[in-house]
Amino acid sequence: MGEDAGSPNDLERMLDDLFPYRRITETYRRVPDHGASREEILTEIATMAKAEDATGDAGRVSGSLYSGDHQHYHFLAQVFEHFAHANVLQRDMYPSATKFEGEIIAMAADLFRDPQPIGVVTSGGSDSLVHALYAYREDARERRGVRIPNVVLPVTAHVALRKGAHWMGIEVKDAPLTDAFVVDVEAMADLMDDDTIAIVGSAGDYAHGLIDPIDRLGALAQERGVGLHVDGCLGGFLLPWAEELGYDVPAWDFRVPGVTSISADTHKYGYALKGTSVLLYRDAALRSRQWFASTDWPGGLYLSPGLAGSRSGGLIASTWAAMVTMGREGYLAKAQAILSTNDAIKAGIRAHIPELEIIGDPLFMTSFQSSEVDVYLVNDALKERGWRMNSLQLPPALHFCITGPNTQPGVADDFLADLRAAVDYAIAHRGEPAKSGAMYGFGAMPDGNQTLRSVMGGVLDAMHVAAPEG
Repeated sequence: MGEDAGSPNDLERMLDDLFPYRRITETYRRVPDHGASREEILTEIATMAKAEDATGDAGRVSGSLYSGDHQHYHFLAQVFEHFAHANVLQRDMYPSATKFEGEIIAMAADLFRDPQPIGVVTSGGSDSLVHALYAYREDARERRGVRIPNVVLPVTAHVALRKGAHWMGIEVKDAPLTDAFVVDVEAMADLMDDDTIAIVGSAGDYAHGLIDPIDRLGALAQERGVGLHVDGCLGGFLLPWAEELGYDVPAWDFRVPGVTSISADTHKYGYALKGTSVLLYRDAALRSRQWFASTDWPGGLYLSPGLAGSRSGGLIASTWAAMVTMGREGYLAKAQAILSTNDAIKAGIRAHIPELEIIGDPLFMTSFQSSEVDVYLVNDALKERGWRMNSLQLPPALHFCITGPNTQPGVADDFLADLRAAVDYAIAHRGEPAKSGAMYGFGAMPDGNQTLRSVMGGVLDAMHVAAPEG
């Protein structure tokens, strides 16, 4: 007889999933009286890292690990070590940070055709998006007297923009998509008013990897006298190389009149360590809106480029080192492998898996939905075969974002074979509830979103505590 849901064994399994090390390593709930051995700690950390990297190194993970080259990681860690302790806020002590940061900005500006290298290095894509929103809010307040600001976004725009708007009291107006899954420009125009501080387009968006019609958005922004931010956090450091390789890349960068800022993550296809992104502006006046300066604090004059105060020089130095050691040749080679792998996966699905429909024609990821099978059942079967895809909603879909590890020989063929088997599994189990889509149905219930947010909040709570005693 099966166990009832919610039984003690179910709880134990859930805890083991969330805290897999609780039974095999010591859990620290207080600072130990005597420091642990460095050798033992390094051995323990190396064991965890090797186990956690295994699936990604095998090329069976969507996104997340963009380089996959452990020699590259080791080199960046060596660079990081030299400046790990350095605080880039203190430029008198660490002027190297000015060299590194300025040259990162300059190299990014050259790639994105920014007429002047005006930008900042941030801690990631979310940080770049929130700072851009802040700059637009302050600019609209100072220049146009906007006191109840709003921003108009495609529904596919990255959720970090919603987070930033929530924190800063900016209303979000959602623009729908066309049948091609890019933003409906006419609908966006109808949503704009005198309090609109900016509009946003993606290059490409997280869900489907598609590029919004940035040229038309630029014309709209100019017509209405507002800024246009292009979120290239995901695709920004890949699209220039794709264009150079001859792929059809729609206009999206500063060559488009009306584009006033671009964000792009160096820690994705820039192949830097996690924790850096670039935010570029067309003019210095807009960038200056995000500066903070205090002249009357007892602690002295204080100047900061954004929300963060202290920042490790290690990340900026290693990001600079990643870009200059990859070089154009290295970036082009990586891009060619990624783009051709994605081409092979798209072609394989179209030829052999007619139950799936690819959303648009993205360059570096394959996103698919289905009117014939439950894609979450497909995901269940892929999980059983050792794949980690990204589940999407509205509509239900999956995507495979291609990165370095996925370009290894045989990975694309293995994925297509397992995907065919996973679709067959979904056909055979039609009507059964999917494990990987279990939470999705909450949104259709009365107060479903509120209930789901409560559950998600509980998950966050659990991620920020020490493992419970077993």
